[in-house]
Amino acid sequence: MSPFETTRAERRARMKRRAARALRETASDAEQRMWRHLRGKQMAMLRFRRQQPIGPYVVDFYCSAAKLIVELDGGQHGEDKALAYDAARTQWLEVRGYRVMRIWNHEFFASPDEVLERIWRTLKDRVVSLPSP
Repeated sequence: MSPFETTRAERRARMKRRAARALRETASDAEQRMWRHLRGKQMAMLRFRRQQPIGPYVVDFYCSAAKLIVELDGGQHGEDKALAYDAARTQWLEVRGYRVMRIWNHEFFASPDEVLERIWRTLKDRVVSLPSP
């Protein structure tokens, strides 16, 4: 294979990275606000990434140390087709050892401290010896 040829896997990986970049550039208000709390190891001194490709999916927020995925869902996720897709997606991720937390945007806006506390507790359960919040 010449250096100019690419494999299907390489092309798919590039496409996912471009999709993730586009999602970061068009983040919702809830995602931007959540990112302010998770970026820079602010949550339990653990690194989160946003719009991270994992397998065939791109997840909203991901902490590799805890294998924790945080998904912020808007109203479009309440439709039947989206619910089925999200359930299949969550199952695929959980079978591979990831923990998926689904949080509604309106829930995060209404009580951000409670949501952040829930994320911290989940991290504490998944990672040994975390500092206090």
